[in-house]
Amino acid sequence: MTINYLTRSVLGVAAPTIMGEQGITSEQYSWITGAFQIGIMFQPVAGYVLDIAGLRYGFTFFVLIWSLITMAHGLVQGWLGFLALRGALGLVEGGAQPAGMKVVSQWFPARERGTAGGLYQIGASLGAVAAPPLVAWAVLTHSWRAAFFVAGGLGLVWLILWLFWYQTPARHRAITAEERTKILDGQEAELQQKRKRPDLRTMLRRRDMWGIALPRFLADPVWGMLSLWMPLYLVQVRNFDIQQIAIFAWLPFLAADLGCLAGPALVAWLQRRGVHLIDARRGAFTVGAVLMCSMMFVGIVQSPVAAIALLCVAGFAHQTLSVTVITMSADLFPQDEVATATGIAGTAANLGVLIFTLLLGSWVDQVGYGPFFILLGLLDLVGAAILWTLVRKPV
Repeated sequence: MTINYLTRSVLGVAAPTIMGEQGITSEQYSWITGAFQIGIMFQPVAGYVLDIAGLRYGFTFFVLIWSLITMAHGLVQGWLGFLALRGALGLVEGGAQPAGMKVVSQWFPARERGTAGGLYQIGASLGAVAAPPLVAWAVLTHSWRAAFFVAGGLGLVWLILWLFWYQTPARHRAITAEERTKILDGQEAELQQKRKRPDLRTMLRRRDMWGIALPRFLADPVWGMLSLWMPLYLVQVRNFDIQQIAIFAWLPFLAADLGCLAGPALVAWLQRRGVHLIDARRGAFTVGAVLMCSMMFVGIVQSPVAAIALLCVAGFAHQTLSVTVITMSADLFPQDEVATATGIAGTAANLGVLIFTLLLGSWVDQVGYGPFFILLGLLDLVGAAILWTLVRKPV
């Protein structure tokens, strides 16, 4: 996830420089970022491919292609070229999150799944943390194009490590029989892999599916704001330069890393007090939703430091709730369906980001960023209500 989110975050940090050099407007930029969201909305297809083809070679295909497409960004001219490449990148990067949840479901017993999911989600934030200094280095020493070459090259290096290391617990030579038994015995029997094809129609009829998809639809626009629009906001409204972006723009993602740990820790704390796993996850989501209300004040405070601090709270809150709801696909669906279920929920999440980014690009020059920050601060409260209403605890 670190490499995945690094490759997708480079554009957001480089956007002020690219838009100035290429003459790209805010509305055109919204369509560029929207193309990525349209592509990644096909995440269920990627998840289905991973469920059928297996992780080792299915994910190899996705990483290889997205690394090459990322490097191609450094060769493009004009906003339409960026539009085409972002759409293609979204198509193949849709395999990352379903693959991650499938790894978690295969390699960890149920009681460790939340922590594993949190550590996996840290990778997303680490990629976003790395993007500002990488882009600043590229712009100041070479050009913004170099940032895309480096990010794509890192993906190819990681791919070699993946092929060398990854196997399922049943086939991995580095674990003992005792460790293998511990993993399998700690997984719910009804959710273990049975080599069946996912039934999409049946999955879409389940309340649980919509119970985790709709909260993600409402939650992920915050991440879109942080990764795609925050650097532009800091430049256009707070008058930051590229060096200040490198110093400050990574802080909300560092706070998000802490949220990745706080969410599972809160779930574990509630479980130790007798709270059911599903209720514990819903409780952690609700805490994150309440903290997200701080986002409403980003456009109101006068101090740039206060704005950064509020964005840090928002990053922490988002990952606190995000890691809990993403992990629920492994709690509610069999291993043969986990990647597909994660893909369906991911499509809902990216549809939310798509709608938000197009609205923002169309209206930000007229109304500013303030109304959008207020909206983002409230959406997760609605998502929490949906999560408590639609998701049922397994019998």
